[in-house]
Amino acid sequence: MQRPAPSLPSSIPKTSRTSETSRTTGISRRRMVAAGTALAAGLAVTAAAPAPAASPAAKSPRRVPGDDQPPVRLVLPRPSGPHRLGTVALHFSDRSRRDPWVAARPVRELMVQLWYPARAAVGLPRAPWMTRQAAEVFQQTGYLLPQYATLPDTHARTGAAADPRGGRRPVILYSHGHGQHRSSSMALVEELASHGYIVVTIDHTYDAGQVEFPGGRVEKYAMPPLTDEDDDPTILKAVDVRVADTRFVLEELSRRVRGRRDPLPHGLGDVLDLSRTAMFGHSLGGATAASAMAAGVPIAAGANLDGSLFGPVVAEGLRKPFLLMSEDADNNPSWSEIWPRLRGWRRRLRLTGTRHFSYTDYETFLPQVADRLGATDEQLAEVVGPLDGMRAIEIQRRFLLAFFDLHLRGRRAPILDGPSPRYPEVRFAGGAG
Repeated sequence: MQRPAPSLPSSIPKTSRTSETSRTTGISRRRMVAAGTALAAGLAVTAAAPAPAASPAAKSPRRVPGDDQPPVRLVLPRPSGPHRLGTVALHFSDRSRRDPWVAARPVRELMVQLWYPARAAVGLPRAPWMTRQAAEVFQQTGYLLPQYATLPDTHARTGAAADPRGGRRPVILYSHGHGQHRSSSMALVEELASHGYIVVTIDHTYDAGQVEFPGGRVEKYAMPPLTDEDDDPTILKAVDVRVADTRFVLEELSRRVRGRRDPLPHGLGDVLDLSRTAMFGHSLGGATAASAMAAGVPIAAGANLDGSLFGPVVAEGLRKPFLLMSEDADNNPSWSEIWPRLRGWRRRLRLTGTRHFSYTDYETFLPQVADRLGATDEQLAEVVGPLDGMRAIEIQRRFLLAFFDLHLRGRRAPILDGPSPRYPEVRFAGGAG
């Protein structure tokens, strides 16, 4: 199988769910990961050509796309917490490693971004969802082409001073899916930061679709082609690389807090509490969280959003709290394998009416741009599921926040105890632990 295009290529091996069979029967874990670089089928085809005639079973098609319509300005859902947000992007260089994907790079370089509770920051600009040069690469393919969509700003102010009220704050790491990027799940990241967490989003260079470094240099996806094997050696290597990235990010943050040689926004170093650290991720990012915990990276709790698991952690399991939250399907054999080996607190949740990319910002972006693309409701549901997008985001936010509040702040989380009439879309599987 050839490598898909770096950001939004033209097929969806796992997440298009083009047939009911693909939702209910076994499917290789390698193909589940490949979905991270294969998002542009269906609606992307619609964006590239006039909308097809609706089938008899389809609902009324939306407006046919045309050059006379302006692009849609996308908007992120407002976070619900009480805190204003600040953000800062940091360039990290791990001189102990050559880059594992591009031999010409003698040093492993990463971009990370911190999202945190901030003081009022009148006059400071709102940070973009994606930096300009990276966005140009990102929008070259797929259905968020610039003639159809303008990428949004976030709710965070760049460089704002940290809010010291509330004292030191727990840290949550975020790892993106294969071929995606550090802002892929910003609706979830901002929500956590608005409730008092410091969230650190990591771009895994050359595994991400595109990463922009200072000066405007953009490094694109550069992993070798994947095979059809469940334990594809490239994917196993990718997990190991991401674990090393995660470990280095925590070490580098600790060094910067201690040394104060590389200044962070005012007050941020004083409130970073790296003794209380957790992690979550989507797809391969969820696998990264599990493997990093198994490898001894100091992470107290982890959450996996619809990601297959790979490597030793599947057989060895974990003794720390771990949350598994999936799309509306039951086709992940690695979850069944690891479940009896999760010896700490555990939950396995299934969100009715969702798909793999419901755990990314496509859940909110695609409904906004569907009219502009001329996409039908059925085409939209193939990528993000039939559940209302805002409801899906609300549930994800609520359950993730409850999980981290429980394990980083010791707060009760009744919604994690079992099914409730308030959230009938959430199905508990496998029992509690």
